[in-house]
Amino acid sequence: MQWLMRDNTHTVDVNSRISIIAIVYIAVIAPCVFILQPGYVQGLVEHLGFGDEQAGKIASAEMFGLAFTTVLLNFLESRFDWRKLTIFFLLVSATGNLLSVSVTDFNSLAALRFYTGMGSGGLMSLTFAMMGLTRQSDRNFGFIITWVLTYGAFGILVMPTAFEVTGMNGVLIFFALFCASGLFFTRHLPRSGVHHLDSAGPARANYAWSLKALSLLAILVYNTSIGIVWAYMFLLGLEAGIGEQTVANTLTMSQFLGIAGAFVTVVLQLKIGRVIPLLVSIMATATGIYLLAGEIALAHYIFGVCMFNFFWNVSMPYLLATLAEFDQSGKVVIYGISMQTVGYAIGPYIAALILGQSNYDNVYLTAGVLFVISAILLLPGLYAQKKHL
Repeated sequence: MQWLMRDNTHTVDVNSRISIIAIVYIAVIAPCVFILQPGYVQGLVEHLGFGDEQAGKIASAEMFGLAFTTVLLNFLESRFDWRKLTIFFLLVSATGNLLSVSVTDFNSLAALRFYTGMGSGGLMSLTFAMMGLTRQSDRNFGFIITWVLTYGAFGILVMPTAFEVTGMNGVLIFFALFCASGLFFTRHLPRSGVHHLDSAGPARANYAWSLKALSLLAILVYNTSIGIVWAYMFLLGLEAGIGEQTVANTLTMSQFLGIAGAFVTVVLQLKIGRVIPLLVSIMATATGIYLLAGEIALAHYIFGVCMFNFFWNVSMPYLLATLAEFDQSGKVVIYGISMQTVGYAIGPYIAALILGQSNYDNVYLTAGVLFVISAILLLPGLYAQKKHL
């Protein structure tokens, strides 16, 4: 592991265009399976023969791997070279997807997806921490979300066709090659947060850890809701009697609306602050979820899914920038990504447990309540930052 130790030479300007492009590209790779999770879970059911509950647990295993690494990086990020760590995690993600090819045993596949998720978690944590160092973090987090959703929109659109033409194996090989392509961008990444403390703009205020802790708890609750909802979005449409391609088209349309949501943050930045956009977007996300409970006609499904995705992606850049505001070195962002990924892991597992005892209505009602709780938990930190800014 000696080669991973922090190197104090050859730093880059984290605010340069090429550095931001490199961070964004690898940030798209990081959740390359998660952002397509509705289609991936549907593939596990339709093409590998797993039950709904098993498919949810396999997805959850990957998210637990993702969460494991992000939590581990809280203790290791200051000791190791971020650039070399990124190379390491790209290789883990690529090999994990390759090793998953042709695996149909539940326990073996769950273990391999956990391993793959470990790579994804490292990439997610590091790229968000890197972007948190930049001067215009609200805007730049918006760029990440925009490009992640662009990838997700086209990915979900073609997944039914990809499964028919190449099967699950072809999709997994694509994931592996996409992860490996990130290696070409690593030389433009910063090596650690401490090298860039003077490049991220004015000094940020010192906030009480109680405010940080409440905000981090809000991130956990919020992303648990996302995990509950997102994993079963495709199967929910099929359960309602909507055709497979129509569901894929709806999710694709919602991803494009998500791009528009993220772009709202790019345009607004801090012109109207963070409090109003965050609270409105979280409550609107919860409203979209409530529309998916009960009897679902096609119009209800389309409107609920699109409303969910649009406002989810208005809120995400603001949430990440809120964490970045707490700390200039990027550490609170890394803590927040830990909470985010733990939420992504817990969410599908909770949904699978609820489905084992009940139905989709209770899954989505639970998620809606958690969204409201997360908004309440965010308020103290948001108002403290508003006072400072």
